Amino acid sequence: MRDKLQGKFIVLDGPDGCGKSTQAKLLARWLDGQGVRTSSFRDPGDTAIGEKIREILLSPEHDAMSTRTELLLYMAARAQLWAEKIAPALRDSHCVVLDRWLSSTCAYQGYAGGFGMDKVIKIATDCLDRVWPDLTIILDVDLETASQRLNRQLDRMEAKGDGYHQRVREGFLELAEKRKDVVVVDATRDLDIIHKRVVQLISEVSFR
Repeated sequence: MRDKLQGKFIVLDGPDGCGKSTQAKLLARWLDGQGVRTSSFRDPGDTAIGEKIREILLSPEHDAMSTRTELLLYMAARAQLWAEKIAPALRDSHCVVLDRWLSSTCAYQGYAGGFGMDKVIKIATDCLDRVWPDLTIILDVDLETASQRLNRQLDRMEAKGDGYHQRVREGFLELAEKRKDVVVVDATRDLDIIHKRVVQLISEVSFR
């Protein structure tokens, strides 16, 4: 497993409330236990610039923000995260586990926001040194289950309403249909069951 996963880039993604942050932490802990040198990050964030961009993106004060502005801010934070953290970790043969990446922008701004997933990917291709990870795992969850898990004050993106978040879910599922390196896991199940499924997928997948 150590040889298989060194230098690999794995993303956990999905709608708000899907449990991706928790599953990313569980996966990183499991990889450490397998002797795999692992680095974990969140997108946007984990750089000084990225954290400031994250604050702007998620603050309810900025409800006038357009979809295009969202897209470009997410892409800017992503470019900085790649340069500062992800690329050096991959060069050191770490397995990088990331909480969100381009798949989120495809689903949120591209599909739900109406900008277009193909246009999002084109911008990413122009802006990012690495567009697609080795594997993206989408944690799929229905709106009712997701809303029950978000038992706190919602950030600006989370508060966009059921119609928007239903389209986000559809966007993730459509992306998974288009790309062989994007797989879907049922995230309505118990925490441990989801974790075991994520581990199984990573154990079975044949990386390029």
